[in-house]
Amino acid sequence: MTALLQFAGLENTALPPRPLHLAIGMFDGVHLGHQSVIESAIHSARRSGGLAGVLTFWPHPSAFFRPDHPTPQILAPEMKRRVLGGLGLDFLIEQPFTREFAAVEAAEFVPLLRHRLPQLAAVYVGDNWRFGRGRVGDVAFLVNAAPAAGLAVFSIPRLSHNGAPISSSRIRDLLATGAMAEANALLGYSYFAEGRVQPGRRLGRTIGFPTLNLAWEPPLRPRYGVYAVEVLAAGQPPAPGVANYGLRPTVETAAVSPLLEVHLLEPTRLDQGDQMTVHWLHFLRPEAKFGSLEELRRQIARDRDNALSFHRKTAPGNSPNDA
Repeated sequence: MTALLQFAGLENTALPPRPLHLAIGMFDGVHLGHQSVIESAIHSARRSGGLAGVLTFWPHPSAFFRPDHPTPQILAPEMKRRVLGGLGLDFLIEQPFTREFAAVEAAEFVPLLRHRLPQLAAVYVGDNWRFGRGRVGDVAFLVNAAPAAGLAVFSIPRLSHNGAPISSSRIRDLLATGAMAEANALLGYSYFAEGRVQPGRRLGRTIGFPTLNLAWEPPLRPRYGVYAVEVLAAGQPPAPGVANYGLRPTVETAAVSPLLEVHLLEPTRLDQGDQMTVHWLHFLRPEAKFGSLEELRRQIARDRDNALSFHRKTAPGNSPNDA
């Protein structure tokens, strides 16, 4: 697979002279519905010898129009790049959503794309996509404007899961309640956190449960609590674990930043400074404050047993009940 070409804005995009197939959208979460739009662009590009790419935006338009109440994003930009990079795209354009870009009229949008991307052959959008100043542009508007620019337009119907449309807002609600199995089903991959292991207070070691800690403050925080997780790190096999995400009310009096504390259920060589990715698989319980370290230790032991039970049930060859 070739490296994903990344560009900061349409005005900075420089691509080989091949037909371009462009999926356009915010793609917050890059969930299964978004993936169906993007995969259509990839499929057409491969058939025609062209290049497949995504045009997305940052920040979310709500941060511009409603700065006091922006829509919390499922994925930070670096996480979104990571997921998009795994889909087989050739290029990614991250368009800054500025005052000037917000003022582009719907009628000016297609000419702008044609000017910045002369080799553009087709655009791919969800059937509910809106664009242009005041969001007056829709798929019908796009279809009417495209022939003059020599473009084909593909609108992809929304996907449903269990009788309801897959949407970013639905996934936000699931993450807020800790419903990881359903959230992951709609995402099409396991929600993940990543970063370098940071020094901790080593309290976990003193009570028999050493942890690997990540400072994790995504735009949208999942529910505080305890989760069954899987940890990936370079040069090591996937490792099952149990993790607490939250403010640690038993041992912290005024914590304002959440921490992800991961206890691995198998021996590990991971240590401070190592890079790791934590996949969140199953919510075990909400975060709680305990009356003593001994009470906390007993609860962590129960959490560990519950996580072990989950991992055994969902191991290859077994029939999972919840994942």
